[in-house]
Amino acid sequence: MFCTNLSAQAPKLPPTSRTVYKCTVKDKVIYSDEPCIGAQRIDVEPTRGMSKSSGREMVGSDVQREKQHEAFVSAVQPLTGMNKQQFDTEQRRGNLSANLKTECKRLDKDIAAGEIQERTEPKTSTSAIQGTLLVMRKRHKEISC
Repeated sequence: MFCTNLSAQAPKLPPTSRTVYKCTVKDKVIYSDEPCIGAQRIDVEPTRGMSKSSGREMVGSDVQREKQHEAFVSAVQPLTGMNKQQFDTEQRRGNLSANLKTECKRLDKDIAAGEIQERTEPKTSTSAIQGTLLVMRKRHKEISC
């Protein structure tokens, strides 16, 4: 028996993340969406198609949807006061409980403060900071902030 509905058989993939961690393990650099001890956080922006080389715009439906979303966010920015990143964060956290939303906001602030502290502290005292950052980043990812 042959099934024609291939999408029903396709494995469900986790949502994509635009946060990538650069980790150095035994002098080897690894990039991952999973945080690690001493990770450097890198925000990435995916490519949006090839328009320049062909002379005409060649974008997929996903890029068209993203452009429409950006236009919408731009139009409602005077009402919401949020830029695209803030709007997307609020939208992503829309289904979380009030307690988890509060925890996400606290983690956002604590992670940012920890990253600053990691950069400014002497290298000899960063291991405790890195351990705390790792725990916070894992929790941030676990509750889908």
